[in-house]
Amino acid sequence: MAVQTKTITVSTNGYSDVVDLTNKVEEILVEQDINTGIVSLFIPGSTAGLTTIEYEPGCVQDMKNALERIFPESDQYAHNARWGDGNGFSHMRAAFLGPSLQIPFRSKHLMRGTWQQVILIDFDNKPRNREVVLQFIGE
Repeated sequence: MAVQTKTITVSTNGYSDVVDLTNKVEEILVEQDINTGIVSLFIPGSTAGLTTIEYEPGCVQDMKNALERIFPESDQYAHNARWGDGNGFSHMRAAFLGPSLQIPFRSKHLMRGTWQQVILIDFDNKPRNREVVLQFIGE
């Protein structure tokens, strides 16, 4: 059993900016000394999340619209009252989506569906440089 850790750095625009990480994760996977196992992805911070989606404009917009309905930016958040940074909505969206994702792989290929891409969503209210930690675990 081996564990190899890598990182991806991504510049985002905030406000539910969706970034497709699939190709980068697959490129890094091919470089590893592990053929079969699982990759665990984690985004440090409390205003971004990771998931999978069919990465096409309609589905991406549907995701943004759904999150706005659940956690509207315009709502009153206690976090905003305490810190005054106006990003309470981003913390709620990130907590709802979650900071991590696990994907099995075999023969150096992610075992994902045909239309399933790995995405990062940055919910913060400003552009950010985000780091995603990848841990490849397997043999």
